[in-house]
Amino acid sequence: MLTHAQVWSAIDRLAARAGLSASGLARRAGLDPTTFNKSKRVTPQGRARWPSTESIAKALTATGTSIDVFVQLTHFSGVSGDGGDGKAARTVPLIGFAEAGARGYFDDGGFPVGEGWSRIALPQVSDAHAYALEVSGHSMEPAYRNGDVIVVSPAAPIRRGDRVVARTRSGEVMLKEFSRRTMKSIDLKSLNAAHADRMLTADDVAWIARILWVSQ
Repeated sequence: MLTHAQVWSAIDRLAARAGLSASGLARRAGLDPTTFNKSKRVTPQGRARWPSTESIAKALTATGTSIDVFVQLTHFSGVSGDGGDGKAARTVPLIGFAEAGARGYFDDGGFPVGEGWSRIALPQVSDAHAYALEVSGHSMEPAYRNGDVIVVSPAAPIRRGDRVVARTRSGEVMLKEFSRRTMKSIDLKSLNAAHADRMLTADDVAWIARILWVSQ
């Protein structure tokens, strides 16, 4: 018999296998983004709340996962952070893209600090300083879609043509393609033709970090 904890753990592992957060998995499945959130797993009265069979079915369809694999994920007892498929994984900090401009999430070098971060297991990541941002909205399409998770390395070298996350000193955060850097400015190319390219003065840029990969 499956327990409440086993079923929810399997959903978390299912999301991790797809490189998604729990809310990202729900979005991809066409569900309310909060469907699989930890806050939805227990009622306000403290009773266990189970995910519906419909929501699980939609999540399996969205990730191309069979019910047999899902059952295996409920019984997987490997190390924490393993994706459930035998691949070594590690967890990295995760916040929503809209939160990245707020104070308290990054130090002056663009490294993740402070409270409020979630964690996500990503087998492909080896950079000890990497973190993840969950895309919200449609302004970065077609490069990035709502619910995509991008993995960012603040320590990786940046070359022309790399996709980057840049944050200004005023708190504006943007995803762009790196064009060039001079002593006085940084040129960034828009990923969406509907939005203009940007030229930022070097003094305006708080930090800029390279995007390693995206889970779509």
